[in-house]
Amino acid sequence: MASVTSSAGNFLSRKVRGIFTKKTLNARLPITQWLPTYNLEMLEGDILAGFTVGLTVIPQGIAYALVAGLEPSYGLYSAFMGCFVYTLLGSCKDITIGPTAIMAIMTHEYSGEGGPDFAVLLCFLSGIIILASGICNLGFLITFISKPVICGFTSAAAITIASSQLKGLFGLSYNSEGFLETCEKLFSHIAETKWQDLTLGICCMICLLLMRKLKDLKAVKPNAADSTGKKVFKKIIFLSSVGRNAIVVIVAGIIAFVAPENTFQLTKRVDGGMPSFQLPPFSTEVNNVTYSFGDMMTSVGSGVAIIPLISILESIAIASAFAGGKTIDATQEMIALGFCNILGSFVQSMPVTGSFSRTAVNATSGVRTPAGGVVTGLLVMLALAFLTPYFRYIPKATLSAMIICAVIFMVEYEMVLPIWRARKLDQLPLWGSFLTCLFWKLEYGILVGVGINLAILLYGTARPKVGVTAVMRQDGDEPAYILVEPRSGLFFPSIDHVRSVVSKAGRGMANGNLTVVVDCKHFVGVDFTAAKGIKGLCMDYEKRHQDLIFINVTPGVERGLRSICDSLNIVASQFELHNSLKSAFKKSLAITSPVPTISSTAEFQQNNEAGRHIDSNDPDVTNPLLGSGSGPRPVIRERVA
Repeated sequence: MASVTSSAGNFLSRKVRGIFTKKTLNARLPITQWLPTYNLEMLEGDILAGFTVGLTVIPQGIAYALVAGLEPSYGLYSAFMGCFVYTLLGSCKDITIGPTAIMAIMTHEYSGEGGPDFAVLLCFLSGIIILASGICNLGFLITFISKPVICGFTSAAAITIASSQLKGLFGLSYNSEGFLETCEKLFSHIAETKWQDLTLGICCMICLLLMRKLKDLKAVKPNAADSTGKKVFKKIIFLSSVGRNAIVVIVAGIIAFVAPENTFQLTKRVDGGMPSFQLPPFSTEVNNVTYSFGDMMTSVGSGVAIIPLISILESIAIASAFAGGKTIDATQEMIALGFCNILGSFVQSMPVTGSFSRTAVNATSGVRTPAGGVVTGLLVMLALAFLTPYFRYIPKATLSAMIICAVIFMVEYEMVLPIWRARKLDQLPLWGSFLTCLFWKLEYGILVGVGINLAILLYGTARPKVGVTAVMRQDGDEPAYILVEPRSGLFFPSIDHVRSVVSKAGRGMANGNLTVVVDCKHFVGVDFTAAKGIKGLCMDYEKRHQDLIFINVTPGVERGLRSICDSLNIVASQFELHNSLKSAFKKSLAITSPVPTISSTAEFQQNNEAGRHIDSNDPDVTNPLLGSGSGPRPVIRERVA
């Protein structure tokens, strides 16, 4: 007992000492890595990038708040705290944390009826779960969500978000949930379209799409030989391209301000000033109905698990895309994202994550460190303090156009053909998740996609491919035999299938008398059920007085098999296999005479009509268990179960 206590104490002591090291400090507080070397050149790049991202996130925040079913000010509340927190804890210089289209639609899914207090509570709980997952190193769980599932979910979410904005684009007013109901309501109210909003919205979309391409023109690419004036001009064009959302919103706001009243549907009044710093609400009152914490948890339901999952997926995917070949510390990213949501909930933020569009703007603007987020956060706070009275003049059609132009590029239609070429079976989780998300619910689409993926994986585990090869010598002293080669590990889901194939090979291709050799080179481990199955297989062969030999067995697998069946015939080399085959052949001669053998191609074809001839001169199909000496080449016939 004393030794156990001492060992536990030593283990805890080592762990504690490992926490308080410079390496751990740099890993868990990444600002300590780049701040000591920070200089004016980095500051210049960060200020420019942070300002540019700020011009993008302000109109996006207002728009995404409307998508989430919240007041416009909540989009701005969500846009600054994450910037400051990620500067301290973030490990990727390009990522910007804030409201996103997918987080907005998911927030509306789970808190739309409850109002802002439910959204803020979701933000807090999401942060707690993400932080706990990062501390417990549970990031590996997201690897069970494959790329096809993510593509299907993202594309369906983008279409759902875009369809929800059509009412603003057409100047209509109605309530709807989901893609199908939105389309139904749109067509039923299409006669009420306001041509002024539709015209303005289409013009905004055209301008946004054209300005998006400005920065990619060869004429505006920086050149070392450019004059100062030309460099300034190109920089202005570049800033106009990446700050297009702000420019279009300002111009549309001016048009709405000078136009006669009621010409356009305008944004509601945005509450000015900074939000108060307070605990997230653990109870609330909606329409004179009081909700306790338990009632609120019941209302948000599975959103407590789904929103953190989507948040982690988005952030890790963006970090990987902008890592520049470096390894991403998923644990640290989850810790940073968790704190962003937790502290954000204290300033009435809805759930946030990394934004792909703003991260791309940040990267192309030349950000040097995560400190660019400080500039973005300050710009949002200035907008809250001084500009909110003017936000009411922003037309809803402009915000709808901006959201549609942002999400249409999230539809990953270009992934369908590569997935088809790589593995056709991956189309099932792709379309399963896409169709379920689009026509049912987003969270169910993820579950359906993951379920299809797991079913495919489990089926492949339970029904592995098993190569069955008949090898015979036309002359020489090595008898014919049947080689069985399972192509995957030997565990309980697959043992029945492997046992069935080996038994059929012994009774069919081997005619019940030839030796069967099982190549175990793909077995990395064995469990109790599999070992019991192998014991039963050996007993079946013993009853027929037929030899069963195992080769290429690793020490761990051999220990597991012999723990259940000690009488296994295991050989360690080709020489031992050769001797075992000769011994088995002599034994069969002593038991039965004459012994049926496969002596000709015609006779073999009669015994195994399913077999196909494989030229032994082809090195890719020659039996690896046969030596490369001067003996006669084997005739090999193979099939795969």
